[in-house]
Amino acid sequence: MEVYLIRHTSVNVPKGTCYGFTDVPLKPSFRREATATRLRLRGLRFDRVFTSPLSRAAKLAAFCGFPDAIHDARLKEMNMGQWEMQRFDDITDERLQLWYDDFLNQPTTGGESFRQLYARVAAFLDGLRQQSFSRVAVFAHGGVLICARVYTGEIPLEEGFEHLTPYGGVVKINL
Repeated sequence: MEVYLIRHTSVNVPKGTCYGFTDVPLKPSFRREATATRLRLRGLRFDRVFTSPLSRAAKLAAFCGFPDAIHDARLKEMNMGQWEMQRFDDITDERLQLWYDDFLNQPTTGGESFRQLYARVAAFLDGLRQQSFSRVAVFAHGGVLICARVYTGEIPLEEGFEHLTPYGGVVKINL
């Protein structure tokens, strides 16, 4: 099965802001960025289209011609817990350094670790593998796309963020 992973377009939050589960707005460049993404998908037909329920992914899915994409909460970005919408430089939580030292295993305060995000995405992909689809589209987030690529063995978990898909980018994996 071909799975096209599509990352949402640029978000309109100050640089250095911690966000994940928060439903943040998109930059005014959305239409231009989304048009480029739609062109990357031109000519492809999908058996199913899934999206994160967060508006930054769902809006891109709708713009690309999939307003009825199936919302799946497992496709949300990593839950940053109590740090959501704070500037990293302003977070005084003593657990922040623990997370910096081991974000793979250390959950954010009130949130999740990268391995927990991976488990969510892997559960989604495990379910997808049980289907007989030929081609699927998934509109989601940078962390989700990294996890999907780790799942297929394309990249090692420890090197995931070295392979971050750009905003509006499209990556194909095979299940």
